[in-house]
Amino acid sequence: MAVIASGAKVLVTGANGFIAIWLIRTLLEQGYVVRGTIRSLERSSFLVDMFKSHGDKFELVAVEDITRADAFDESVKGVEAIIHAASPVTFDVDDPNELIEPAVNGTVGILNSAVKNCPNVRRIIVIASEASIYRESNELLVLNEKDWNDEVIERVEELGRNASGLDKYRAAKTLAEKAAWAFYHERQSQFNWDLVVIHPPLVFGPPLAPVSTPAELNLSINLWYYCVVDPHTSEERLLETNKSWVDVRDLVLATAKSLVVPEAGGERIIIRAGSNLWQDWIDVVNSLSPSPIPSHAPGTNKALPKGKPEGKHVKHTVQYDASKAQRILAAQYRSMDETARDMLADFERRGW
Repeated sequence: MAVIASGAKVLVTGANGFIAIWLIRTLLEQGYVVRGTIRSLERSSFLVDMFKSHGDKFELVAVEDITRADAFDESVKGVEAIIHAASPVTFDVDDPNELIEPAVNGTVGILNSAVKNCPNVRRIIVIASEASIYRESNELLVLNEKDWNDEVIERVEELGRNASGLDKYRAAKTLAEKAAWAFYHERQSQFNWDLVVIHPPLVFGPPLAPVSTPAELNLSINLWYYCVVDPHTSEERLLETNKSWVDVRDLVLATAKSLVVPEAGGERIIIRAGSNLWQDWIDVVNSLSPSPIPSHAPGTNKALPKGKPEGKHVKHTVQYDASKAQRILAAQYRSMDETARDMLADFERRGW
């Protein structure tokens, strides 16, 4: 059972992503040495500036194409742990394989690179998604880490290009995780590391990247902004059920904790704060006093929306037993109020 203590070198893939930036910041603050991978060093120079106070404890390396079998062969060398956060996050694809191939190949590729070139690695953590556990249901259904979203794989195989963008994304996440566990169990005699898979839902919180407009935000924060602050959606969508959330800061703390807790090895772990409607978030932002986003005060042309609060009699039929995260990682979660307040304050500072 691995314990990756402070001071060890950790590889974080997809270093310019919303979650990964927070994760790198947290790991550096906890005393780890971090190597991050990104596609282009030129386009991610802001990370060097962001973490320059940590000196040589942070470095960036370019991995231009994560679908190549040898993509991570060099970047894994010399690390004691790997946190794989690089994966396509979009619903806007035609061919499902545009999502599935990079998700699967990137995940299997980094595991294989670790076997070939990194004898010192002792724990690999994959940041996956609640999507690979979720299943649709009209009746109350309580899911946990033993469940798999096999239904979405079957739908995408049947419908192909005609499958929904969300289903294509969920299928990619599910297939990538299945491939990771298959690799782990089939080749376990060849290595000394263990595997942890973290399952977050939609991830919210203030972004750290220097984005200049809301349209440039990552998918989850973009959804939040355009449903809660500047609505570009229908009232019906505000009442869609079976959505879950977690604050990015709580997610990365739990992920960092999984480096040092031996019992996390070999586990799938759901990290989630709770269920929500988009209308719940609208109600929260309107209840905050004083408002952290005064430029959107009532009576202005940017006033926060009210949505459809009278429609909140709808019930979530899909629930999750996320007790493993509390039991193994002692995970704790911010309230919707705190997350919303910090996001709005960040948007205000950016002039949105």
